[in-house]
Amino acid sequence: MRFEQLTAVVTGGGQGIGAATCRLLAGEGARVAVLDLDLGAATGVAEEIAAQGGSALALGVDVEVEEAVEAAFARIGEQLGGADILVSNAGVTRDRTLLRMTVEEWDQVMQVHCRGAFLCARAAARQMVERRRGKMVFLSSTSALGNRGQANYSTAKAGIQGLVRTLALELGPSNVNVNAVAPGFVDTAMTRAVAGRLGLSLEEFHRQQRERIPLGRLGQPEDIARVIAFLCSEEAAYVSGQVLYVNGGRPS
Repeated sequence: MRFEQLTAVVTGGGQGIGAATCRLLAGEGARVAVLDLDLGAATGVAEEIAAQGGSALALGVDVEVEEAVEAAFARIGEQLGGADILVSNAGVTRDRTLLRMTVEEWDQVMQVHCRGAFLCARAAARQMVERRRGKMVFLSSTSALGNRGQANYSTAKAGIQGLVRTLALELGPSNVNVNAVAPGFVDTAMTRAVAGRLGLSLEEFHRQQRERIPLGRLGQPEDIARVIAFLCSEEAAYVSGQVLYVNGGRPS
């Protein structure tokens, strides 16, 4: 029960890596605020946690909107005592090669990933700094190193790494640890959608991905959630400003 009596806020908590993280943190004692643009998805995860004897609050939040983020964290402060842990996971993809990418596709990805991370970090930091404790984990990606058809996503995920290293410097004196996890290929609804865009069957798409991973299997949301939980725990009390790649051994 590493997170007993602590409140964890997980953005994009309604599915995939976010949902797996919510379940894991709640299973180890955390009160979990499940934030997602899709309130129904967030509610489903929160109800699942409650059915297992845990404590969860579902909130429908667009992380791009300052007022929505501020209102959500105010409610978290009132109902759950404030954020001890922030997992900034909300994200979207709008993959397209440079000459076909629209300004709107660029802006949407940057807004959700970078603006959303900034707004949530700022709101959480106010609560953490006041108590002089906290853990923040941001989701980056191996795409931060560059990936064809993802100029927007790669740039956003590289930006997350710069944000993390800067916040580690600024918030460290207040005993707040800030790190990033950069997953490789993980089997989620978001990545399955790529198969359709490439005109591949899901089976063929997954086969191609497995062949590129030294461990010979696809990453699962739970694989990433376990690493996030480690960085949120006191076992990682002296780890800050780091980006941990979790990719099954695949070279960059």
